[in-house]
Amino acid sequence: MLKKRKITRVVKIGDVPIGGGNEIVVQSMVKCPTENVQEVLRQLNEAKQAGAKVMRLAVPDKTAAFALKDIIPQTPLPLVADIHFDYRLALMAIDAGIHALRINPGNILDSPEGNISRVEKLEQVIKAAKAKGIPIRIGVNSGSLHPKYLEKYGYPTYEALVESAIDEVKILENMGFFDIKISVKSSNVEDMISAYMLLSEKVDYPLHLGVTESGSGLSGYVKSSIGIGTLLYNGIGDTIRVSLTSSVSEEIKVGYEILKALGYYKRGVELISCPTCGRIEVNLFDLVEKVKKEVENIEENITVAVMGCVVNGPGEARKADIAVVGGKGKGIIYRKGKMVKVAKEHEIIDAFKEVLYQVLSEKNTVLQQK
Repeated sequence: MLKKRKITRVVKIGDVPIGGGNEIVVQSMVKCPTENVQEVLRQLNEAKQAGAKVMRLAVPDKTAAFALKDIIPQTPLPLVADIHFDYRLALMAIDAGIHALRINPGNILDSPEGNISRVEKLEQVIKAAKAKGIPIRIGVNSGSLHPKYLEKYGYPTYEALVESAIDEVKILENMGFFDIKISVKSSNVEDMISAYMLLSEKVDYPLHLGVTESGSGLSGYVKSSIGIGTLLYNGIGDTIRVSLTSSVSEEIKVGYEILKALGYYKRGVELISCPTCGRIEVNLFDLVEKVKKEVENIEENITVAVMGCVVNGPGEARKADIAVVGGKGKGIIYRKGKMVKVAKEHEIIDAFKEVLYQVLSEKNTVLQQK
């Protein structure tokens, strides 16, 4: 049984509330150098179209920081600046109007910067963030864990990730800053799950979930779904990012599929299709792809089932808003379990589209009446 979500503190990234039982936010990260302004903006618009609510981008140097002044006025989504080591980049990002920061306070403190003390560097960042109401995500990754935790634990254990995160939180809290979100990502799914479950017991800050460097294709989908899905099932998590070696829109699409599978996201089409077997009497692979193409951009919350035979077909049809059940060279279209059309195999999609249009029209009519 899906566990009740833990109610965490609320932070706001731009106009997007995070935590406190608010909608789980899907985000991604820009996948090009930040100084490439036009490509950054293209990816941001792609992300918005795919449904992202927040985006992150890397700010590794001053060239990238300067580019923020051209990007932020045109961004369609709130932006998080990802910054390491150099506190001045954080100050430049804040000055440019960034909506949130992702930092590791420890590596800012460790980085020597002329005559200014280690603590003064971070204090300047905190003071500027406070003045602008900018939240900070403390992001701890197994691949970039501070050497002192590696020395203590031997390798990036989940306990090491959590201890590092809590130590970083304490640094900010001691400076009077509490507008915090936390992530403790690992490329190892078991460590990732264990780290977040332990961290959730110790803090009430909102948590950003992700399996870092999860890979591409099937491997990335599976790792992210198991890691993020397990935590969400247990009521843990306020924002998610599916980290794939793939496009921004692909990351976001997979993120929403995880939320939909657990019932956290009720918009869009849930497509159910049978795995096929020797009973199939229509070209189900082709049929499913055609149905998928027809419904992929629909935002209304409906269920569509595409079944290949009469064994499981009628049962799924009773639960679906629309169902296509294959027979020998034909397809039967159902609405809420009631048969409404029979079509020859080459006419199934046209028949499906006709019924789909009716369902969507009726749903829109009901919404307008409300």
